[in-house]
Amino acid sequence: MNPEDPLPENESEPAARADSVWVRQFATTRWSLVVEAYQEPSRESNRAIGELAEQYWYPLYAFARRRGASREDAQDLTQGFLARLIESPRVFADANPERGRFRAFLITCFKHFVGQQLERDRAQRRGGGAKLLSLNLNFDEGERIFAFEPATHETPERLFQRRWALTLLATVLRRLGDEYREKGREEFFESTRGFLTADGSENSQTELAEQLGMSPGNLRVAIHRLRTRYRHLLREEVAHTVADPGEIDDELCALRAAIAAP
Repeated sequence: MNPEDPLPENESEPAARADSVWVRQFATTRWSLVVEAYQEPSRESNRAIGELAEQYWYPLYAFARRRGASREDAQDLTQGFLARLIESPRVFADANPERGRFRAFLITCFKHFVGQQLERDRAQRRGGGAKLLSLNLNFDEGERIFAFEPATHETPERLFQRRWALTLLATVLRRLGDEYREKGREEFFESTRGFLTADGSENSQTELAEQLGMSPGNLRVAIHRLRTRYRHLLREEVAHTVADPGEIDDELCALRAAIAAP
């Protein structure tokens, strides 16, 4: 499956309900730690913000670039913003994280930060004492990805939303692949990942079953389990970015809409 494929629709309501039960038992998410940092920063909450920053920095960078910032300025803005968010989350008091979703919180804070920085001297921003982050932010790779963004009239906000969704999907797919590799089933995963969002023809499944040394029936069961695990990981990942488990389904709909938007 390509990370740019649409999110899969739920195939089983009981499975979705089971996921929701799991989420309600999973009390500490990255988002809850962000809320904690907003109230009383701690080492654990700052680490959670850092993990989210490493995962979702590119949508911010793409937003800045689409807004007209140069490559260097977009790097400065992204790095400076994340440093401020990690070191002093309370400075973003206007965007209350106790309500809403991390996606909306992040872009609201970033817009405010960009507006402030554009009023300051560029040289001061670049050398103004902002600490370099010990985060894995590959700006060269980010610029390469941005160079292939569609040359459309897509607004910076819409590009951010689309890239956020695709980044989340890529994270889920990577986690799923890691699980299968740890079980020694990398060949199966690479051969069947394309079935996560499409059934394929009966002939294609029959041919694949023969290639993998499985019966067609066993392959269908294995693909069903693959999809079920994918949906579980997807809900788990989304749960890390919302304040309340009841928002997971709405956030999934928003992500699906962001990918499908022209």
